[in-house]
Amino acid sequence: MSDIWPTELRVSKDRQHLAVTFNDETRFDLPAEMLRVLSPSAEVQGHGPGQKVTVPGKRNVAIISLTPTGNYAVRIGFDDMHDTGIFTWTYLRELGERGEELFAAYEEELREKGMSRDTSEKPR
Repeated sequence: MSDIWPTELRVSKDRQHLAVTFNDETRFDLPAEMLRVLSPSAEVQGHGPGQKVTVPGKRNVAIISLTPTGNYAVRIGFDDMHDTGIFTWTYLRELGERGEELFAAYEEELREKGMSRDTSEKPR
């Protein structure tokens, strides 16, 4: 088991952020959009190398549920009905520490593919 685990997970009132406080008192505010588009699910990450999917149109996605998964993770449900991502404590910590960098790379993927954070339609 990891030496790092959350002592608190709190969804904001507007359901647009997840505040995570870890046992070393480090706290991160993770946007729902970032959690959704960087979900560890196979739907986003693919089933193997080179199969990662760029998910457009999630700027206003909201968190609707948190379901504990053993002692190591939480399953996050979103209002677009995506709920298959199991976010380990280690991955939540990584998103807290590297989220801005990872989200910037996501935004660059969107630009390169002619996609938008505001519309889920993919270019033809």
